[in-house]
Amino acid sequence: MSVARDRILGTVRKALAGADEAGRRAAVEARIGAKRANLIPKRAQLPQDEQVELFVQKAQELATTVERAATLAEVPGRIADWLAGHNLPPRLKISPDPALNRIPWADRLMLSVEPGRAAIEDTASVTPAFAAIAETGTLMMRSSAERPSTLNFVPDNHIVVLGRGQVTGTLEQALEKLREFSPEMPRTLNLISGPSRTADIEQQLVMGAHGPRRLHVILVDEPLA
Repeated sequence: MSVARDRILGTVRKALAGADEAGRRAAVEARIGAKRANLIPKRAQLPQDEQVELFVQKAQELATTVERAATLAEVPGRIADWLAGHNLPPRLKISPDPALNRIPWADRLMLSVEPGRAAIEDTASVTPAFAAIAETGTLMMRSSAERPSTLNFVPDNHIVVLGRGQVTGTLEQALEKLREFSPEMPRTLNLISGPSRTADIEQQLVMGAHGPRRLHVILVDEPLA
C-alpha cells in the first residue's frame, strides 16, 4: 500500500517539476478571475416582471407573506396594519441603514421606531435586503455595521423592505451583484428562505424554532437607494 502511494506521489512530483509554473499559476488565476457561472436554468432569463412574480410565488410557498407597495411612503402604514393584524405592539427595531431613511416613519405617529441591533425584548424588526432570488424565493442579507444580523434572527417577527429591482433570477446572479457591490465578502451573508421552522421532534412542524416565526416582505416598486 505504501509502495503504491510513493509511486503515485513520485509521478506527481516529476510532472510538477517539468511544468511551467508561471503559466500554470496564470491559468489558475485567469479561471478564478473569470468567475464562470454554472448551468443557469431558462427561468434566469425571464423578463424582470416575471422574475418578480416568480419570487413572490416561491416565497409564499415557503410561508413568507408578501405585500406589494407602489412607493416607500406606503411602507409605514402597511407595517402598522400588519402589526395590528397580528395583535403586535406598534414598536419596531430597524436597521440603522440609509436605505431605510427615505421611508417617512414620522408620518405614523403611533409607530415607535428605534434603529440599532436587536435585543431579546424586541418583537418585530425591519431590515432591507441586499437581493432576492426568484428561483427559490430566498432573501440575501448582507451584514454590516448598518445591517446587524441580529435583526434577522432575534425578534419573533421579521419584516423586510425589498425594492422590485433587487430581484434576481438565480443565486449566481445575486452573488455576481454582491461582487459588483464590493470585492470583499461581508462578514456574514445570510440566505433566508421563509420563517424559521423545524420538524425534528415527532415530525411536528414548529415555527420560530431557531429564528423568527413570521417573515413578511414588503415589495416596493420604488427603489430603496
